[in-house]
Amino acid sequence: MPHLDRSVSRRTALRAGVGATAAAGLGLLPQLVAPASASASASANAGGADLSFVIDCADWGARPPSSPVLMQVGTTRKIIVHHMEFPNVTDYSRAQAIRLAQQCQNLHMDHNGWIDTGQHFTVSRGGYVLEGRHRSLEALTAGTEQVQGAHCIGENSQGIGIENEGTYFTETPPEVQFQSLTHLCIAICRQYGLTANHIFGHWDYNDTDCPGRAFYREFPTLRRNVAQCLGQTDFPDRTWPDVYDGNAGPVVRVVQWLLMNQGYAVTTTDGFDAATVAAIQDLQGKLGVIVASDGTVTDPTWEALGVPLRQGDSGNAVQALQSILVNKGYTLTQSGDFDHDTHKAVQDMQRLHWLEPTGKVDTDTWCATVGGIVADEFA
Repeated sequence: MPHLDRSVSRRTALRAGVGATAAAGLGLLPQLVAPASASASASANAGGADLSFVIDCADWGARPPSSPVLMQVGTTRKIIVHHMEFPNVTDYSRAQAIRLAQQCQNLHMDHNGWIDTGQHFTVSRGGYVLEGRHRSLEALTAGTEQVQGAHCIGENSQGIGIENEGTYFTETPPEVQFQSLTHLCIAICRQYGLTANHIFGHWDYNDTDCPGRAFYREFPTLRRNVAQCLGQTDFPDRTWPDVYDGNAGPVVRVVQWLLMNQGYAVTTTDGFDAATVAAIQDLQGKLGVIVASDGTVTDPTWEALGVPLRQGDSGNAVQALQSILVNKGYTLTQSGDFDHDTHKAVQDMQRLHWLEPTGKVDTDTWCATVGGIVADEFA
């Protein structure tokens, strides 16, 4: 298991207002790694997580929602991480974190027309963790239901949304923020019975540049650190993004290019149109697997679509590969020809996810490239 290089607990340090350097010397790591006992804290609960580090809506002065929030029972399946595209402030104080939560709620309610803050939780650049939409902390404490959010189209009833203050196209989050995000992900996993291979980014499901290219490259580290703190040792070979007709964006374009590679008459519309859903269902029928009524690209569907590729190949499957690599910040031309630049980009992607950097695209490489999680990340 890799060294836990960025996941030191921030709970005690943050509540005392201590900076990142001081916290690193407080011996907090065992506190985060060890599961909380039933008597460890007044806020420890059946799921084993101490949630006292979360500043709830009342404490940051949230406005009441404009209508009652909806609660979904037993639907939580993943964590979706965002950046806010707010300024990268150097004010790491609790007061700034509270201003951030208030500004975000005002934006979501007054500009977006939502009933409340869209995400479930917010992490400030100073490492403070705040409740977002009302009742999110209540639901997390119970671990059996989640608030219907408004952070990721198609995933709001099954994904816990975490917004991170800042803009991370070229910069990465401050250490203290990354540590608090790790701490929060661990608590969410414990409460909902999730594992580290259930942490995704916003653009894995929607047409957006969130969570930012630089931040997204930190996700394998985030997942490794969460797994280590959870004591997780068993990992599926691959966890694919289960996109369906409620999703859109780069990963949908990949699916459409790969369907074209299989001979289906679809176009790259960025969204699940009727032709895309019909093609997916036809392929699933031919594979002899469950046919998804909503066009969900299930694991066996992905495995069939992700054909092997190598330098010198050409065609629609190469178009699919290049389209997602370009979206993730690699400098190459989407020509449909697997050239040297594509080969180098694939090698970098493989290194990022701890795969052997062969430059050849196998099933694991496809999974990691389209936003999935592979077991090698945790080796």
